[in-house]
Amino acid sequence: MNLLNNDNIKQLGLLSLIVILGLTLITQLSTFIPGVLAAVTMYILLRNYFFYLIHKRKWKKWIAAMVLIIASIVVFVLPLFFLFQAIIPKFSNLLSQTGQLNDIINALTVQIREMNIPVTISSEQVVSLLENISSSVPAVLGATINFLTNTIMAFFILYFMFVQGEEMEETIMDYLPFQKSNNDEIWEATRVMVYSNAIGIPILAASQAIVAMLGYYIFKVDAFFLWGILTGLFSVVPILGCIVVWAPLCIYLAVSGSMSEALGLAIYSLILTGGVDNVLRFTILKRLGDIHPITTTFGIIIGVPLFGIMGFIFGPLLFSYFLLMIRVYRAEFSPQYKLKKRKDQ
Repeated sequence: MNLLNNDNIKQLGLLSLIVILGLTLITQLSTFIPGVLAAVTMYILLRNYFFYLIHKRKWKKWIAAMVLIIASIVVFVLPLFFLFQAIIPKFSNLLSQTGQLNDIINALTVQIREMNIPVTISSEQVVSLLENISSSVPAVLGATINFLTNTIMAFFILYFMFVQGEEMEETIMDYLPFQKSNNDEIWEATRVMVYSNAIGIPILAASQAIVAMLGYYIFKVDAFFLWGILTGLFSVVPILGCIVVWAPLCIYLAVSGSMSEALGLAIYSLILTGGVDNVLRFTILKRLGDIHPITTTFGIIIGVPLFGIMGFIFGPLLFSYFLLMIRVYRAEFSPQYKLKKRKDQ
């Protein structure tokens, strides 16, 4: 059997050209990948509302698309904008208080030495750390500009995804080289993962931020609003989570002489702030999608370096796709799996 006939050579040549062009396009447009992923996320979240408006309410497609886009801006974009407006000045003010931070670190070093722990933290190290953080401000501003660019790109793509949504979905299903049951499984896995992370992660972060903020206020932590927001943001960090924020604050209170507040905050954070995570995972998040914590953890570790902030959604999705593709491969090509399936039927 001649594998290198003219048709096969033409096919390989065309596939090679498609791969080369695809990689070139992805490389050149990599800056906009988060915007594309954001558009996909919002489409999956809003597609049922869109189809309801055009099929049940008989709205024109472009009107329904514009209404949902405006609603998305109000619900998703504006809160983030006002949140950044609120915390950036407070964060800048915190970085400027190097003298106070040096005093805290020196007092903490004395406490550690008295406990015979062989660890030293110098004020010079703290100043160096603060200088590194301050020098990253231009990069943060650049990331903000990139965020705005991708936001505009996301809504631009989302409009056409809405207007041509049904045709787009049919085309995607036609191009997937699997059985219909496996195509349905891929779509369901995508939907569940997007719902679980796009809705579940913000709910988890906001809930822990509010509970932590209340604790910081009760136990007299300065800038409790800022630290509450940071606790919510760090709640999505795998393994460590919000302990990265509240543990140093407890140490700061103890070093400052507020031992009772430090102890109270530690107990409050362990039981209530940390408990919010467990409560939500076994209630609301489980209903949105029963995603295993290992999938979420490794997915975020993989996804954030690849996709930026959208990695919190598409990192776990990528990890789930890997496991799903193994199941699909078995269903499509494994004789033993097909035989077992026939026996089960």
